[in-house]
Amino acid sequence: MKLLEGVRVVECAVLFNGDQTSRLLGDLGATVIKVEAPGVGDYLRDFLGQITPHHSPAHMYVNRNKRSMTLNLRSDEGKAIFFDLIRTADIFIDGFAGDACTRLGIGYEQQRAVKPDIVYAQCSGFGATGPYAEIPTHGQMMGALGGGVSLGMGDDGLAKELGGMSDGTTVAATNTALTAVAALIQRDRTGEGAYIDGAGSDAVLATQWFHATYEWNAARLTDRRGMPQNGPSAKYHFYETSDNKFMLFCAIESKFWGNFCRAVGRDDLLSSNDESAPVDFGSGVGGDSLAHVLQEIFHTRTQAQWTALALEADIALGPANQVADLRDDPHLKSRGIIHESVHPHAGPFTSVGWAAPVKGQPFAIEHPAPLLGEHTDEVLAELGLNQEQIARLHSAGIV
Repeated sequence: MKLLEGVRVVECAVLFNGDQTSRLLGDLGATVIKVEAPGVGDYLRDFLGQITPHHSPAHMYVNRNKRSMTLNLRSDEGKAIFFDLIRTADIFIDGFAGDACTRLGIGYEQQRAVKPDIVYAQCSGFGATGPYAEIPTHGQMMGALGGGVSLGMGDDGLAKELGGMSDGTTVAATNTALTAVAALIQRDRTGEGAYIDGAGSDAVLATQWFHATYEWNAARLTDRRGMPQNGPSAKYHFYETSDNKFMLFCAIESKFWGNFCRAVGRDDLLSSNDESAPVDFGSGVGGDSLAHVLQEIFHTRTQAQWTALALEADIALGPANQVADLRDDPHLKSRGIIHESVHPHAGPFTSVGWAAPVKGQPFAIEHPAPLLGEHTDEVLAELGLNQEQIARLHSAGIV
Protein backbone atom coordinates (compact mmCIF):
# COMPACT_ATOMS: atom_id res chain seq x y z
CA MET A 1 0.00 0.00 0.00
CA LYS A 2 1.25 3.48 -0.85
CA LEU A 3 -1.12 5.89 0.87
CA LEU A 4 1.63 7.12 3.22
CA GLU A 5 4.54 6.67 0.84
CA GLY A 6 7.14 9.36 1.56
CA VAL A 7 6.10 9.74 5.22
CA ARG A 8 8.95 8.90 7.58
CA VAL A 9 8.27 7.55 11.06
CA VAL A 10 10.69 7.00 13.95
CA GLU A 11 9.50 4.71 16.75
CA CYS A 12 10.77 4.13 20.29
CA ALA A 13 8.59 1.43 21.80
CA VAL A 14 8.37 -2.03 23.27
CA LEU A 15 5.21 -4.15 23.43
CA PHE A 16 1.90 -3.51 21.81
CA ASN A 17 0.80 0.12 22.16
CA GLY A 18 3.65 1.82 20.35
CA ASP A 19 4.45 -1.20 18.18
CA GLN A 20 0.90 -1.34 16.81
CA THR A 21 0.73 2.42 16.21
CA SER A 22 3.74 2.48 13.91
CA ARG A 23 2.76 -0.88 12.37
CA LEU A 24 -0.47 0.72 11.15
CA LEU A 25 1.48 3.57 9.56
CA GLY A 26 3.96 1.14 8.02
CA ASP A 27 1.18 -1.00 6.59
CA LEU A 28 -0.12 2.12 4.84
CA GLY A 29 3.23 2.69 3.19
CA ALA A 30 5.17 4.91 5.61
CA THR A 31 8.87 4.28 6.15
CA VAL A 32 9.18 3.19 9.80
CA ILE A 33 12.48 3.04 11.70
CA LYS A 34 12.31 1.25 15.03
CA VAL A 35 15.01 2.55 17.40
CA GLU A 36 15.97 -0.09 19.98
CA ALA A 37 18.44 -0.43 22.82
CA PRO A 38 21.58 -2.38 21.81
CA GLY A 39 21.53 -5.98 23.00
CA VAL A 40 18.01 -5.65 24.46
CA GLY A 41 15.46 -4.27 22.06
CA ASP A 42 11.77 -5.09 22.03
CA TYR A 43 11.47 -8.16 24.24
CA LEU A 44 8.18 -9.03 22.54
CA ARG A 45 10.43 -11.09 20.25
CA ASP A 46 11.13 -13.51 23.06
CA PHE A 47 7.83 -14.31 24.76
CA LEU A 48 4.27 -15.34 23.85
CA GLY A 49 5.80 -18.33 22.05
CA GLN A 50 8.40 -18.41 19.29
CA ILE A 51 8.29 -19.91 15.80
CA THR A 52 12.08 -19.70 15.65
CA PRO A 53 14.34 -18.02 18.24
CA HIS A 54 13.43 -14.32 18.68
CA HIS A 55 10.40 -14.63 16.38
CA SER A 56 7.20 -14.71 18.38
CA PRO A 57 3.99 -14.51 16.32
CA ALA A 58 3.18 -11.28 18.16
CA HIS A 59 6.49 -9.67 17.16
CA MET A 60 6.12 -10.86 13.57
CA TYR A 61 2.73 -9.14 13.38
CA VAL A 62 3.15 -5.86 15.26
CA ASN A 63 6.67 -5.13 14.02
CA ARG A 64 6.14 -5.88 10.33
CA ASN A 65 6.80 -3.16 7.75
CA LYS A 66 9.56 -1.64 9.89
CA ARG A 67 13.33 -1.46 9.90
CA SER A 68 15.27 -1.84 13.15
CA MET A 69 18.33 0.08 14.27
CA THR A 70 20.02 -0.07 17.66
CA LEU A 71 21.13 3.11 19.39
CA ASN A 72 22.34 3.83 22.90
CA LEU A 73 20.16 6.79 23.83
CA ARG A 74 21.84 7.15 27.21
CA SER A 75 25.03 8.33 25.52
CA ASP A 76 25.55 11.84 24.19
CA GLU A 77 26.70 10.51 20.82
CA GLY A 78 23.68 8.22 20.62
CA LYS A 79 21.36 11.14 21.34
CA ALA A 80 23.07 13.23 18.67
CA ILE A 81 22.47 10.53 16.09
CA PHE A 82 18.88 10.20 17.29
CA PHE A 83 18.23 13.90 16.74
CA ASP A 84 19.81 13.69 13.29
CA LEU A 85 17.27 10.96 12.60
CA ILE A 86 14.43 13.07 13.98
CA ARG A 87 15.34 15.89 11.61
CA THR A 88 14.43 13.52 8.76
CA ALA A 89 11.16 12.36 10.36
CA ASP A 90 7.54 13.39 10.02
CA ILE A 91 6.14 11.41 12.96
CA PHE A 92 7.68 10.11 16.17
CA ILE A 93 5.94 7.24 17.99
CA ASP A 94 6.53 7.11 21.75
CA GLY A 95 5.34 3.77 23.15
CA PHE A 96 6.47 4.33 26.73
CA ALA A 97 4.51 5.31 29.82
CA GLY A 98 4.41 8.79 31.33
CA ASP A 99 7.42 11.02 30.72
CA ALA A 100 10.00 8.27 30.11
CA CYS A 101 11.23 9.81 26.84
CA THR A 102 11.48 13.26 28.42
CA ARG A 103 13.57 11.87 31.28
CA LEU A 104 15.77 10.21 28.68
CA GLY A 105 16.24 13.59 27.00
CA ILE A 106 14.32 12.81 23.80
CA GLY A 107 10.80 13.97 24.68
CA TYR A 108 8.50 16.27 22.77
CA GLU A 109 10.06 19.56 23.80
CA GLN A 110 13.58 18.28 23.12
CA GLN A 111 12.53 17.03 19.70
CA ARG A 112 10.65 20.21 18.87
CA ALA A 113 13.85 22.17 19.50
CA VAL A 114 15.47 20.44 16.50
CA LYS A 115 12.34 19.65 14.46
CA PRO A 116 9.66 22.29 15.21
CA ASP A 117 6.98 20.62 13.06
CA ILE A 118 7.41 17.08 14.40
CA VAL A 119 4.20 15.13 14.98
CA TYR A 120 4.88 13.44 18.31
CA ALA A 121 2.40 10.63 18.98
CA GLN A 122 2.57 8.91 22.34
CA CYS A 123 0.51 5.76 22.85
CA SER A 124 0.49 4.25 26.33
CA GLY A 125 -1.80 2.32 28.62
CA PHE A 126 -3.29 5.09 30.77
CA GLY A 127 -2.02 8.15 28.87
CA ALA A 128 0.73 10.64 29.68
CA THR A 129 -1.41 12.85 31.95
CA GLY A 130 -3.74 12.15 34.85
CA PRO A 131 -3.26 10.56 38.29
CA TYR A 132 -2.50 7.09 36.86
CA ALA A 133 -0.12 8.14 34.08
CA GLU A 134 3.02 6.70 35.67
CA ILE A 135 1.49 3.27 36.43
CA PRO A 136 3.09 0.59 34.20
CA THR A 137 0.39 -1.25 32.26
CA HIS A 138 -0.31 -4.41 30.33
CA GLY A 139 -3.11 -4.85 27.82
CA GLN A 140 -6.04 -5.92 29.96
CA MET A 141 -5.41 -3.15 32.50
CA MET A 142 -6.50 -0.65 29.84
CA GLY A 143 -9.82 -2.38 29.29
CA ALA A 144 -10.31 -2.73 33.03
CA LEU A 145 -9.90 1.02 33.64
CA GLY A 146 -12.07 1.86 30.62
CA GLY A 147 -14.98 -0.21 31.89
CA GLY A 148 -14.59 -2.76 29.14
CA VAL A 149 -14.83 -5.88 31.30
CA SER A 150 -17.88 -7.22 33.14
CA LEU A 151 -16.79 -8.85 36.40
CA GLY A 152 -18.27 -10.95 39.14
CA MET A 153 -17.24 -13.35 41.88
CA GLY A 154 -17.26 -17.07 41.15
CA ASP A 155 -18.27 -19.89 43.44
CA ASP A 156 -14.58 -20.58 44.04
CA GLY A 157 -14.15 -17.17 45.66
CA LEU A 158 -12.15 -15.72 42.75
CA ALA A 159 -13.06 -12.90 40.38
CA LYS A 160 -14.40 -13.99 36.98
CA GLU A 161 -14.57 -12.20 33.66
CA LEU A 162 -18.17 -12.28 32.44
CA GLY A 163 -17.45 -10.78 29.04
CA GLY A 164 -16.52 -7.51 27.39
CA MET A 165 -13.46 -5.99 25.76
CA SER A 166 -10.39 -6.15 27.94
CA ASP A 167 -7.37 -5.38 25.70
CA GLY A 168 -6.98 -1.75 24.68
CA THR A 169 -3.73 -1.91 22.72
CA THR A 170 -5.04 -2.16 19.17
CA VAL A 171 -7.84 0.38 19.58
CA ALA A 172 -5.39 2.76 21.27
CA ALA A 173 -2.98 2.39 18.38
CA THR A 174 -5.74 2.89 15.81
CA ASN A 175 -6.92 6.12 17.44
CA THR A 176 -3.36 7.38 17.85
CA ALA A 177 -2.33 6.57 14.28
CA LEU A 178 -5.47 8.19 12.87
CA THR A 179 -4.80 11.34 14.89
CA ALA A 180 -1.16 11.37 13.75
CA VAL A 181 -2.21 11.27 10.10
CA ALA A 182 -4.70 14.09 10.76
CA ALA A 183 -1.87 16.04 12.40
CA LEU A 184 0.20 15.66 9.24
CA ILE A 185 -2.60 17.26 7.26
CA GLN A 186 -2.70 20.12 9.78
CA ARG A 187 1.08 20.48 9.53
CA ASP A 188 0.89 20.75 5.76
CA ARG A 189 -1.78 23.43 6.15
CA THR A 190 -0.29 25.47 9.01
CA GLY A 191 3.35 24.43 9.36
CA GLU A 192 2.72 23.38 12.97
CA GLY A 193 3.52 20.02 14.53
CA ALA A 194 1.49 18.37 17.28
CA TYR A 195 1.74 16.39 20.49
CA ILE A 196 -0.73 13.47 20.68
CA ASP A 197 -1.45 11.63 23.93
CA GLY A 198 -3.16 8.31 23.12
CA ALA A 199 -4.33 6.04 25.94
CA GLY A 200 -5.56 2.46 25.80
CA SER A 201 -8.06 3.08 28.60
CA ASP A 202 -9.57 6.04 26.73
CA ALA A 203 -9.72 4.04 23.50
CA VAL A 204 -11.57 1.15 25.13
CA LEU A 205 -14.11 3.58 26.56
CA ALA A 206 -14.50 5.22 23.14
CA THR A 207 -14.99 1.82 21.51
CA GLN A 208 -17.54 0.84 24.18
CA TRP A 209 -19.31 4.20 23.78
CA PHE A 210 -22.76 2.69 23.35
CA HIS A 211 -23.07 1.08 26.78
CA ALA A 212 -21.42 4.00 28.56
CA THR A 213 -23.54 6.63 26.81
CA TYR A 214 -26.80 4.85 27.62
CA GLU A 215 -25.75 4.24 31.22
CA TRP A 216 -24.89 7.92 31.73
CA ASN A 217 -28.12 9.11 30.14
CA ALA A 218 -30.52 6.43 31.36
CA ALA A 219 -32.44 8.78 33.68
CA ARG A 220 -32.92 11.29 30.83
CA LEU A 221 -34.69 8.90 28.46
CA THR A 222 -38.35 9.78 27.91
CA ASP A 223 -39.16 7.06 25.37
CA ARG A 224 -37.71 3.55 25.63
CA ARG A 225 -39.38 2.02 22.62
CA GLY A 226 -37.00 0.30 20.25
CA MET A 227 -34.61 -0.59 23.08
CA PRO A 228 -33.81 -4.10 24.33
CA GLN A 229 -35.82 -4.85 27.47
CA ASN A 230 -35.09 -7.29 30.26
CA GLY A 231 -34.87 -10.90 29.12
CA PRO A 232 -33.52 -12.47 25.93
CA SER A 233 -33.57 -10.36 22.78
CA ALA A 234 -34.89 -13.14 20.58
CA LYS A 235 -34.49 -11.23 17.32
CA TYR A 236 -30.91 -10.14 18.09
CA HIS A 237 -29.39 -13.34 19.35
CA PHE A 238 -26.93 -16.15 18.64
CA TYR A 239 -28.39 -19.49 17.60
CA GLU A 240 -26.81 -22.90 17.11
CA THR A 241 -27.17 -24.59 13.72
CA SER A 242 -27.65 -28.26 12.87
CA ASP A 243 -23.87 -28.73 12.35
CA ASN A 244 -23.06 -27.34 15.81
CA LYS A 245 -21.95 -23.95 14.50
CA PHE A 246 -23.58 -20.59 15.19
CA MET A 247 -25.40 -17.74 13.45
CA LEU A 248 -26.10 -14.24 14.70
CA PHE A 249 -29.72 -13.38 13.95
CA CYS A 250 -30.47 -9.64 13.72
CA ALA A 251 -33.95 -9.39 12.22
CA ILE A 252 -35.01 -6.42 14.35
CA GLU A 253 -36.57 -4.45 11.46
CA SER A 254 -40.04 -5.53 10.34
CA LYS A 255 -38.76 -6.09 6.79
CA PHE A 256 -36.13 -8.60 7.86
CA TRP A 257 -38.46 -10.34 10.32
CA GLY A 258 -41.07 -10.76 7.61
CA ASN A 259 -38.49 -12.04 5.13
CA PHE A 260 -37.29 -14.58 7.67
CA CYS A 261 -40.73 -15.86 8.64
CA ARG A 262 -41.75 -16.34 5.03
CA ALA A 263 -38.43 -17.95 4.05
CA VAL A 264 -38.74 -20.62 6.75
CA GLY A 265 -42.46 -21.19 6.20
CA ARG A 266 -43.51 -19.75 9.55
CA ASP A 267 -46.08 -17.13 8.62
CA ASP A 268 -47.62 -17.80 12.02
CA LEU A 269 -44.72 -15.87 13.56
CA LEU A 270 -45.32 -12.71 11.52
CA SER A 271 -47.57 -11.30 14.22
CA SER A 272 -44.76 -11.59 16.79
CA ASN A 273 -43.62 -8.12 15.89
CA ASP A 274 -43.99 -4.76 17.60
CA GLU A 275 -44.29 -2.05 14.95
CA SER A 276 -44.66 0.85 17.39
CA ALA A 277 -40.93 1.60 17.03
CA PRO A 278 -38.50 1.38 14.12
CA VAL A 279 -37.05 -1.87 15.50
CA ASP A 280 -38.22 -4.75 17.69
CA PHE A 281 -35.58 -6.77 19.54
CA GLY A 282 -38.07 -9.45 20.56
CA SER A 283 -37.27 -8.92 24.21
CA GLY A 284 -39.39 -8.41 27.27
CA VAL A 285 -42.62 -10.40 27.71
CA GLY A 286 -42.57 -13.47 25.47
CA GLY A 287 -38.96 -13.00 24.42
CA ASP A 288 -37.76 -16.16 26.12
CA SER A 289 -40.37 -18.41 24.49
CA LEU A 290 -39.77 -16.86 21.07
CA ALA A 291 -36.04 -17.45 21.43
CA HIS A 292 -36.67 -21.15 22.06
CA VAL A 293 -38.92 -21.37 19.01
CA LEU A 294 -36.21 -19.74 16.91
CA GLN A 295 -33.56 -22.09 18.26
CA GLU A 296 -35.67 -25.05 17.12
CA ILE A 297 -35.89 -23.50 13.66
CA PHE A 298 -32.15 -22.84 13.48
CA HIS A 299 -31.44 -26.48 14.34
CA THR A 300 -33.04 -27.47 11.00
CA ARG A 301 -30.20 -26.17 8.76
CA THR A 302 -26.43 -25.96 8.66
CA GLN A 303 -24.52 -22.72 9.03
CA ALA A 304 -23.76 -22.70 5.29
CA GLN A 305 -27.43 -23.21 4.47
CA TRP A 306 -28.50 -20.37 6.75
CA THR A 307 -25.90 -18.08 5.19
CA ALA A 308 -27.17 -18.95 1.72
CA LEU A 309 -30.75 -18.23 2.87
CA ALA A 310 -29.69 -14.84 4.26
CA LEU A 311 -28.40 -13.89 0.81
CA GLU A 312 -31.38 -15.32 -1.04
CA ALA A 313 -34.13 -13.90 1.18
CA ASP A 314 -32.50 -10.62 2.32
CA ILE A 315 -32.26 -11.38 6.04
CA ALA A 316 -29.92 -9.70 8.57
CA LEU A 317 -28.25 -12.96 9.54
CA GLY A 318 -24.59 -13.99 9.44
CA PRO A 319 -22.10 -16.66 10.54
CA ALA A 320 -20.70 -16.40 14.05
CA ASN A 321 -17.23 -17.81 13.47
CA GLN A 322 -14.94 -19.17 16.11
CA VAL A 323 -11.21 -18.54 15.65
CA ALA A 324 -10.70 -22.07 14.27
CA ASP A 325 -13.25 -21.34 11.53
CA LEU A 326 -11.75 -18.12 10.19
CA ARG A 327 -9.27 -19.47 7.62
CA ASP A 328 -12.02 -21.50 5.94
CA ASP A 329 -14.59 -18.73 5.71
CA PRO A 330 -15.04 -17.97 1.99
CA HIS A 331 -15.97 -14.33 2.56
CA LEU A 332 -12.93 -13.55 4.72
CA LYS A 333 -10.63 -15.37 2.31
CA SER A 334 -12.02 -13.46 -0.67
CA ARG A 335 -11.35 -10.09 0.99
CA GLY A 336 -7.69 -10.84 1.69
CA ILE A 337 -7.90 -10.09 5.40
CA ILE A 338 -6.18 -13.42 6.11
CA HIS A 339 -2.64 -12.90 4.84
CA GLU A 340 -0.16 -15.64 4.01
CA SER A 341 3.53 -14.70 3.92
CA VAL A 342 6.99 -16.20 4.30
CA HIS A 343 9.35 -14.63 6.82
CA PRO A 344 13.05 -14.89 5.88
CA HIS A 345 14.03 -16.16 9.34
CA ALA A 346 10.84 -17.80 10.62
CA GLY A 347 9.26 -19.32 7.50
CA PRO A 348 5.56 -19.44 6.57
CA PHE A 349 3.38 -17.11 8.62
CA THR A 350 -0.36 -16.52 8.62
CA SER A 351 -1.58 -13.21 9.98
CA VAL A 352 -4.27 -10.55 9.73
CA GLY A 353 -3.89 -8.26 6.72
CA TRP A 354 -5.33 -4.76 6.21
CA ALA A 355 -8.97 -4.23 7.20
CA ALA A 356 -9.83 -1.47 4.71
CA PRO A 357 -8.57 -2.51 1.25
CA VAL A 358 -7.62 0.22 -1.21
CA LYS A 359 -8.40 -0.45 -4.85
CA GLY A 360 -5.22 -0.82 -6.86
CA GLN A 361 -3.01 -0.94 -3.76
CA PRO A 362 -2.92 -4.52 -2.46
CA PHE A 363 -1.66 -5.03 1.07
CA ALA A 364 1.88 -6.38 1.31
CA ILE A 365 4.55 -6.93 3.92
CA GLU A 366 7.41 -4.97 2.38
CA HIS A 367 9.62 -5.39 5.45
CA PRO A 368 9.15 -8.56 7.52
CA ALA A 369 9.50 -8.02 11.27
CA PRO A 370 13.21 -7.24 11.70
CA LEU A 371 15.99 -8.79 13.68
CA LEU A 372 17.29 -6.56 16.46
CA GLY A 373 19.39 -3.88 14.77
CA GLU A 374 19.09 -5.54 11.36
CA HIS A 375 19.10 -2.20 9.52
CA THR A 376 21.40 -0.15 11.76
CA ASP A 377 24.18 0.29 9.22
CA GLU A 378 21.68 1.01 6.44
CA VAL A 379 19.97 3.80 8.40
CA LEU A 380 23.28 5.30 9.52
CA ALA A 381 24.47 5.37 5.91
CA GLU A 382 21.27 7.22 4.98
CA LEU A 383 22.25 9.83 7.57
CA GLY A 384 25.57 10.30 5.78
CA LEU A 385 27.93 8.21 7.93
CA ASN A 386 30.69 6.24 6.17
CA GLN A 387 31.76 2.65 6.92
CA GLU A 388 34.66 3.74 9.12
CA GLN A 389 32.42 5.94 11.25
CA ILE A 390 29.81 3.18 11.52
CA ALA A 391 32.44 0.64 12.58
CA ARG A 392 33.65 3.00 15.32
CA LEU A 393 30.08 3.40 16.64
CA HIS A 394 29.76 -0.38 16.86
CA SER A 395 33.05 -0.78 18.70
CA ALA A 396 32.12 2.02 21.12
CA GLY A 397 28.75 0.42 21.94
CA ILE A 398 26.82 3.40 20.60
CA VAL A 399 24.91 1.16 18.17
